[in-house]
Amino acid sequence: MKILLADDDDSLRKVLLFKLRQKGFDVFAVADGQQALDALKKSRYDLLLSDIRMPKIDGIELLEKSKAIQADLKTILLTAHASVPQAVAAVKLGAFDYLTKPFEDDILFIAIEKALLINKLENENRQLKGKLKAQDYNNNFVGSSKPIKELLALVDKIADTDATILITGDSGTGKEVIAKSIHYKSNRSGNQLIIVNCAAIPKELIESELFGHTKGAFTGAIRDKKGKFELAEGGTIFLDEIGDMQIELQAKLLRVIQERTVEPIGSEASKEIDVRLIAATNVNLKEKIAQGKFREDLYYRLNVIPIHIPKLSERLEDIQILAQEFIKRFSKGTLIKISTQLLERLTNYSWPGNVRELENLIERLVILRKSDELQVADLPNDFGKNEQILSTDSQPKKIEKTSDSYLSFHDSEKKVIIDALNKFAWNRTRSAKFLQIPRHVLIYRMKKYDIYYNQNE
Repeated sequence: MKILLADDDDSLRKVLLFKLRQKGFDVFAVADGQQALDALKKSRYDLLLSDIRMPKIDGIELLEKSKAIQADLKTILLTAHASVPQAVAAVKLGAFDYLTKPFEDDILFIAIEKALLINKLENENRQLKGKLKAQDYNNNFVGSSKPIKELLALVDKIADTDATILITGDSGTGKEVIAKSIHYKSNRSGNQLIIVNCAAIPKELIESELFGHTKGAFTGAIRDKKGKFELAEGGTIFLDEIGDMQIELQAKLLRVIQERTVEPIGSEASKEIDVRLIAATNVNLKEKIAQGKFREDLYYRLNVIPIHIPKLSERLEDIQILAQEFIKRFSKGTLIKISTQLLERLTNYSWPGNVRELENLIERLVILRKSDELQVADLPNDFGKNEQILSTDSQPKKIEKTSDSYLSFHDSEKKVIIDALNKFAWNRTRSAKFLQIPRHVLIYRMKKYDIYYNQNE
């Protein structure tokens, strides 16, 4: 257990430091409140033991500011000048205990043991809630196929480690669900899971979002801001769409992984972090490396334990289970069946949008159903148009357009996106604004329809 001791009385501080270490505690001692605050910014502690009257920052102010850095930190305040108003103020600010000097050693150690016990129970309670959440996420990832059974077995095996994980798979396969399941099954489940979509944050802001910044670091930085890595302290950070991170930032991420420290923009001091990293991508990072768009050393740092999520077309036997699970989720207690003909149609479809596409379709069918049995006739008119359909021997074939003038919904959407990109010289931010959609949605659509700059549309 790590204890931070803050007291400006050199003699008392040295005596307490000696006695606490004799009891087996890992103690770091400082002489004033400012030093204590600096220590809290650099490392995580289980208990703060602080005098009230200190230079620069007193114990009451330290207590208040410490909560902004580590909300679950237990604090015991020490004072030689006890007063009822001061004790009330300390308790209101969240002090665990309040001791008057001089105090017996036993009184101090009992207070410390109580604080650490409560801290342990709170952590266990958070972890138990996390385990229940993990079960929920496992239920969201259903299937009886061999690939899914192997995937879930791997998740169970690696969850309670601190190993860095790289999840790969097409859009819509459930990469975020797997990341959440890993976190909530781990011993970090009592702490935060911070999710960052690297493709959705403008490149000029992502460094600040990840690593934080200090007041005045750049125009608009009106206060200190914690980055996502600091917010994930003790927990997990999930970097989705890691393949879209610009090459310059990859070097800083590599340093964070290697040194386990972050340096906010505008700061010269590094901060220690205790964070598990899970990354995900739907692009081939080895191809990106060959193109000079992704660092090879970062790839190997991320790819400690690789997890690949199969496409839905690679586990067609799960479609019935998934469809029934989604029907149950969206039916709100109503008993709804699915016809054999519809199930066969769904099983023969290639699902370019994977599980997410199936989920969205089932939600639509349930809401717009004409009866409590879903039929082929309930499918939207554009379902399967100009998309791959799987034949009985699992070989893909194309459905031909019924006329030269026919244009499916998906073709129309793709054309609109390409027209907008051409209009704004392939500037995705301006194109998204013109289309009145978020930038990350545009990026997702571009990937879905394989829209690239060198395409001749």
